[in-house]
Amino acid sequence: MSAHQEHSPHGHGDHHDDHHGHIHADHGSLKSYTKGFLLAVILTAIPFWLVMGKVFDKSSTTGLVLLAFAAVQIVVHMVYFLHMNTKSEGGWSMLALLFTGMLVFIMMSGSLWVMYHLNHNMMPGMMHETETKPESINTTSVLTPMPKPASQLSPAVDNMKPMQSMQ
Repeated sequence: MSAHQEHSPHGHGDHHDDHHGHIHADHGSLKSYTKGFLLAVILTAIPFWLVMGKVFDKSSTTGLVLLAFAAVQIVVHMVYFLHMNTKSEGGWSMLALLFTGMLVFIMMSGSLWVMYHLNHNMMPGMMHETETKPESINTTSVLTPMPKPASQLSPAVDNMKPMQSMQ
Protein backbone atom coordinates (compact mmCIF):
# COMPACT_ATOMS: atom_id res chain seq x y z
CA MET A 1 0.00 0.00 0.00
CA SER A 2 1.41 3.43 -0.93
CA ALA A 3 1.80 6.33 1.46
CA HIS A 4 -0.94 8.20 -0.38
CA GLN A 5 -3.46 5.44 0.18
CA GLU A 6 -2.71 5.03 3.89
CA HIS A 7 -4.47 8.30 4.76
CA SER A 8 -7.87 7.30 3.44
CA PRO A 9 -9.80 4.06 3.71
CA HIS A 10 -10.99 4.48 0.11
CA GLY A 11 -7.55 5.18 -1.32
CA HIS A 12 -8.44 8.69 -2.50
CA GLY A 13 -7.23 10.99 0.27
CA ASP A 14 -7.95 14.69 -0.15
CA HIS A 15 -7.09 14.72 -3.86
CA HIS A 16 -8.24 12.77 -6.88
CA ASP A 17 -5.80 11.24 -9.37
CA ASP A 18 -6.80 11.02 -13.00
CA HIS A 19 -5.46 8.34 -15.32
CA HIS A 20 -2.38 10.48 -16.16
CA GLY A 21 -1.26 10.86 -12.55
CA HIS A 22 -2.15 14.58 -12.21
CA ILE A 23 -3.43 15.70 -8.82
CA HIS A 24 -6.66 17.72 -8.69
CA ALA A 25 -7.91 19.62 -5.67
CA ASP A 26 -11.03 18.59 -3.84
CA HIS A 27 -14.11 20.56 -4.93
CA GLY A 28 -15.21 21.63 -1.48
CA SER A 29 -18.12 20.80 0.75
CA LEU A 30 -21.32 22.45 1.82
CA LYS A 31 -19.52 23.72 4.92
CA SER A 32 -16.75 25.45 2.92
CA TYR A 33 -19.26 26.93 0.44
CA THR A 34 -21.37 28.25 3.32
CA LYS A 35 -18.33 29.76 5.01
CA GLY A 36 -17.27 31.42 1.75
CA PHE A 37 -20.78 32.73 1.13
CA LEU A 38 -21.05 34.22 4.63
CA LEU A 39 -17.63 35.86 4.31
CA ALA A 40 -18.61 37.28 0.90
CA VAL A 41 -21.86 38.70 2.29
CA ILE A 42 -20.07 40.28 5.25
CA LEU A 43 -17.33 41.68 2.99
CA THR A 44 -20.07 43.24 0.83
CA ALA A 45 -22.25 44.57 3.66
CA ILE A 46 -19.46 46.38 5.51
CA PRO A 47 -18.34 48.53 2.53
CA PHE A 48 -21.99 49.22 1.68
CA TRP A 49 -22.51 50.49 5.24
CA LEU A 50 -19.29 52.55 5.07
CA VAL A 51 -20.50 54.36 1.96
CA MET A 52 -24.17 54.77 2.87
CA GLY A 53 -23.40 55.85 6.44
CA LYS A 54 -20.64 58.25 5.36
CA VAL A 55 -18.43 56.88 8.12
CA PHE A 56 -15.25 58.58 6.87
CA ASP A 57 -15.04 62.33 6.26
CA LYS A 58 -12.60 62.08 3.36
CA SER A 59 -13.67 60.24 0.24
CA SER A 60 -10.09 59.14 -0.41
CA THR A 61 -10.03 57.28 2.92
CA THR A 62 -13.33 55.61 2.05
CA GLY A 63 -11.96 54.62 -1.35
CA LEU A 64 -8.83 53.04 0.14
CA VAL A 65 -10.85 51.10 2.71
CA LEU A 66 -13.19 49.88 -0.04
CA LEU A 67 -10.21 48.75 -2.11
CA ALA A 68 -8.88 46.78 0.86
CA PHE A 69 -12.25 45.07 1.36
CA ALA A 70 -12.40 44.32 -2.37
CA ALA A 71 -8.96 42.70 -2.28
CA VAL A 72 -9.94 40.52 0.69
CA GLN A 73 -13.16 39.55 -1.06
CA ILE A 74 -11.24 38.51 -4.17
CA VAL A 75 -9.09 36.22 -2.05
CA VAL A 76 -12.20 34.74 -0.38
CA HIS A 77 -13.75 34.00 -3.76
CA MET A 78 -10.57 32.41 -5.07
CA VAL A 79 -10.10 30.19 -2.04
CA TYR A 80 -13.68 29.15 -1.27
CA PHE A 81 -15.31 29.13 -4.72
CA LEU A 82 -12.48 28.66 -7.23
CA HIS A 83 -10.55 26.32 -4.88
CA MET A 84 -7.21 27.89 -5.75
CA ASN A 85 -4.21 27.08 -3.65
CA THR A 86 -0.53 26.39 -4.16
CA LYS A 87 -1.08 22.63 -4.39
CA SER A 88 -3.70 22.47 -7.14
CA GLU A 89 -2.40 21.71 -10.64
CA GLY A 90 1.16 21.60 -9.38
CA GLY A 91 1.17 25.32 -8.55
CA TRP A 92 0.55 26.42 -12.15
CA SER A 93 -2.85 27.91 -11.34
CA MET A 94 -1.26 30.07 -8.64
CA LEU A 95 1.50 31.15 -11.05
CA ALA A 96 -1.14 32.06 -13.64
CA LEU A 97 -3.01 34.01 -10.97
CA LEU A 98 0.12 35.97 -10.01
CA PHE A 99 0.81 36.77 -13.66
CA THR A 100 -2.79 37.90 -14.15
CA GLY A 101 -2.61 40.05 -11.02
CA MET A 102 0.58 41.66 -12.26
CA LEU A 103 -1.01 42.44 -15.64
CA VAL A 104 -4.14 43.88 -14.01
CA PHE A 105 -1.99 46.05 -11.73
CA ILE A 106 0.05 47.38 -14.65
CA MET A 107 -3.06 48.09 -16.73
CA MET A 108 -4.96 49.77 -13.88
CA SER A 109 -2.05 51.91 -12.69
CA GLY A 110 -1.21 52.88 -16.28
CA SER A 111 -4.83 53.78 -16.99
CA LEU A 112 -5.07 55.90 -13.85
CA TRP A 113 -1.78 57.60 -14.71
CA VAL A 114 -2.98 58.42 -18.24
CA MET A 115 -6.38 59.66 -17.02
CA TYR A 116 -4.78 61.87 -14.38
CA HIS A 117 -2.43 63.46 -16.87
CA LEU A 118 -5.18 63.90 -19.46
CA ASN A 119 -7.31 65.64 -16.85
CA HIS A 120 -4.36 67.75 -15.74
CA ASN A 121 -3.35 68.77 -19.27
CA MET A 122 -6.73 68.96 -21.01
CA MET A 123 -8.91 70.64 -18.36
CA PRO A 124 -7.17 74.00 -17.76
CA GLY A 125 -10.23 75.63 -16.22
CA MET A 126 -10.08 73.11 -13.37
CA MET A 127 -6.49 73.91 -12.39
CA HIS A 128 -5.66 75.39 -9.02
CA GLU A 129 -5.09 79.12 -8.79
CA THR A 130 -1.47 78.65 -7.73
CA GLU A 131 -0.57 76.91 -10.98
CA THR A 132 0.51 78.99 -13.94
CA LYS A 133 -1.84 79.07 -16.88
CA PRO A 134 -0.72 79.16 -20.49
CA GLU A 135 -1.02 82.60 -22.08
CA SER A 136 -3.53 81.34 -24.63
CA ILE A 137 -6.13 80.85 -21.87
CA ASN A 138 -5.27 83.91 -19.82
CA THR A 139 -8.61 85.58 -19.10
CA THR A 140 -7.23 88.92 -17.84
CA SER A 141 -6.73 90.24 -21.38
CA VAL A 142 -10.42 89.77 -22.10
CA LEU A 143 -11.46 91.64 -18.97
CA THR A 144 -9.28 94.76 -19.48
CA PRO A 145 -11.25 97.90 -20.35
CA MET A 146 -11.20 99.33 -23.85
CA PRO A 147 -9.07 102.48 -24.31
CA LYS A 148 -10.94 105.78 -24.25
CA PRO A 149 -11.39 107.70 -27.49
CA ALA A 150 -9.04 110.65 -28.02
CA SER A 151 -11.88 113.13 -27.45
CA GLN A 152 -12.25 111.96 -23.84
CA LEU A 153 -8.56 112.17 -22.94
CA SER A 154 -7.30 114.90 -20.61
CA PRO A 155 -5.32 117.85 -22.06
CA ALA A 156 -2.11 116.59 -20.43
CA VAL A 157 -2.29 113.48 -22.57
CA ASP A 158 -2.51 115.56 -25.75
CA ASN A 159 1.08 116.80 -25.21
CA MET A 160 2.44 113.23 -25.22
CA LYS A 161 4.24 112.09 -28.33
CA PRO A 162 3.22 108.81 -29.95
CA MET A 163 5.57 105.88 -29.44
CA GLN A 164 7.86 105.01 -32.28
CA SER A 165 7.33 101.60 -33.82
CA MET A 166 9.88 98.97 -33.01
CA GLN A 167 11.28 97.74 -36.28
